[in-house]
Formats: sequence, C-alpha cells, structure tokens
Amino acid sequence: MENNGNLSFGTAIRERETYKLKEPGRYAVIMCNDDFTPMEFVVEILVKVFYKSLEEATQLMLSVHKGGQAVVGRYTYDVAVSKRARAMEMAKAAGYPFRVEVKEE
Repeated sequence: MENNGNLSFGTAIRERETYKLKEPGRYAVIMCNDDFTPMEFVVEILVKVFYKSLEEATQLMLSVHKGGQAVVGRYTYDVAVSKRARAMEMAKAAGYPFRVEVKEE
C-alpha cells in the first residue's frame, strides 16, 4: 500500500448541523368552580399540588369561586397534565366533583 503523504484512515468529515430549538408550548391549568367542593379543599389542592403559599392559594380560590374559573398555573404540557391528574385524583378520593382543565396558550 502506497502512502503519497495523504493519510486516510477511513474517516469522513461531517458538516456541522445546526438545529433551531423551539421553546416548549405553555399550557394553562384552569380550575372550575362547582357548588359542592369546599373552599378549604380547593386551597389544600393549590398548596399541595401547585405549591402556592396559603395566601396565594386563598386568593386563587376566591377568584375561582367568584369568577367561575381561574388560571392557577402555566406549565409545559407534561407538567400541566400531571398536576391536573393529581388534583383530580385528590378530588375523586375525597368524593368531590371538582374539575380542572388544561388548555394550550
């Protein structure tokens, strides 16, 4: 095998690929009011699932109560759906018809 000063080891030069990364979509988690779920339970969900302070949870609960619904957080899809599921599981276990929705923003 003759080597004319050109070293070739069977490797190829790859061009650098550029990727445009897109921010993940944001989804609003919306709590809906009903006439059966106690206000204290809604506050508990806001504290335990959405990690709101007691003061913020109380304000959000009152917004849900007075306005019929309120956005309680904005997250990526997986996080929003997980939080919704956890809140709905807590409500079902307690026997309340509490409803939480996830909508793309």
